[in-house]
Amino acid sequence: MFVPMKEIVDQAYAGGYAVPALPSQNEVQIRATIEAAAATNSPLIFLTGNRGDAMFNHYMVKRFAEEVNIPVALCLDHSPTFEDCVMGIKTGCSAIMADRSIKSFEENVKDVSLLAKMAHAVNVSIEAELGHVGQGDNYAVDGVSSLTDPQEAKRFFELTDVDCLAVAVGTAHGVYVGTPHIDFERLREINAACGKPLVLHGGSGSGDHNISKACTMGITKVNIVTDVMIATNQAIIKAALPDTDAKFFYKVVHDATYNFAKHAFELTGCIGKAVACQQKEIASGGDLVYKE
Repeated sequence: MFVPMKEIVDQAYAGGYAVPALPSQNEVQIRATIEAAAATNSPLIFLTGNRGDAMFNHYMVKRFAEEVNIPVALCLDHSPTFEDCVMGIKTGCSAIMADRSIKSFEENVKDVSLLAKMAHAVNVSIEAELGHVGQGDNYAVDGVSSLTDPQEAKRFFELTDVDCLAVAVGTAHGVYVGTPHIDFERLREINAACGKPLVLHGGSGSGDHNISKACTMGITKVNIVTDVMIATNQAIIKAALPDTDAKFFYKVVHDATYNFAKHAFELTGCIGKAVACQQKEIASGGDLVYKE
C-alpha cells in the first residue's frame, strides 16, 4: 500500500526504530526492494529525483506498492527549488524533501513553511534539513562543520510544521575519506529538544553499529544509496557473466538488491513492524492510503 511518509516515520518514532530509505532507479531495483520488504513484513521508503521520465518511474513505485500489504512511501530527495518540489508532488511522490540547508535559518524556515502548507494540502509529507550534511570525500571539513543545533531544530519544527527533519551529526553523503564519527550526544540533545521524527542522511559507510544506535535515538529514516550501488556493482563483478549468459544480468542485480534491502531492514530495526502500520490503518478507517 502506498502511503504518505509521515505515517511511516511517526510509527517508527513511537516504536523506537527506523526505516531505510533506498533508491528506486529502475524496475529491477524497485521490485527487488519491495519483495524484500514484503518477505520481512517491513515498512519501506523509496528515494527518487525528478530525473528522466519521473512520471513513469514514480508510477511504477506506486503500482508495485499497491500490490503488497506493507506501507511504502516515495520521497523526492534533496529537492532544491520550489518548482522541483511541485513537480515531485505532481508526478506522484508521497513525500518531498525540501533541502534549503545551505541557506540561512530564516530563509530555510520561510521556504519550507510555504512548501509544508502546499504539501499537506494534498496529503503529501515533507522533510527538511537543518545544519548541512556534506560530502564524504571532504569529510575532514564537512564532518565537523554546519552541525545541527538542538534548540534551532526545536524552533524549526515549531515554525515550519515539517513532518521530519534531517540533522547533521557527523555523517556525510557518498564514500568517506576518513572514518565517520557520529556525535551521539548532539543527537541525544536534538531528540530531547524536538520529540519529533529525525532523519539521518549519509547512512552508507557510516558503520552498522552507528546506524543501529542512531535508530534508537530518534532517527526514523536512514538514507542509504551508495552502499546499495556498491553491493550491486560488486555482485555484477563477482558474477563475471560470459556473453552467452548476459540474460542473467538482471537476476544478479535483483538478488544483490534484495539481500541488501533485507540487511537494511534488520539494521534499522523495522523487520516485522509493518504489522503495526497495518493495524493503525484499519483503526483509522484506511486514511493512510495516499490519494492523488
